[in-house]
Amino acid sequence: MYIELKTNREDELIDITSKVKDIVKKSDLKNGSVKIFIPHTTAGITINENADPNVKQDILKELNIIVPKNHNYKHSEGNSHAHIKASMMGSSVDIPYENNELLLGTWQGIYFCEFDGPRKRKYIVSLTKK
Repeated sequence: MYIELKTNREDELIDITSKVKDIVKKSDLKNGSVKIFIPHTTAGITINENADPNVKQDILKELNIIVPKNHNYKHSEGNSHAHIKASMMGSSVDIPYENNELLLGTWQGIYFCEFDGPRKRKYIVSLTKK
């Protein structure tokens, strides 16, 4: 299932947890695993704390220190920093579920990671049966 979203800033983490939870809850598959895949080379996905919004800002701040936007990269499009950050975060996550409920930890949320926005983006959600 393709899910579309619009990002609003060059770098941002967008909480997609509730959307994924809804897909799992409405599924006929009671127990299994949900995979979320990002089909972009300048965006990624991660699981992290979603209780304190400062965590998102801290992650982005540190990624920008580790991988600065302008650093004499060779890639001609000028977005090498976004490609590197996307590779660091990864392009997919796999989360188990039971009784149509994600088995995330108490403070965990699922984040779409934009590093070259704003853009129209999509992610793919697929469910497998246990």
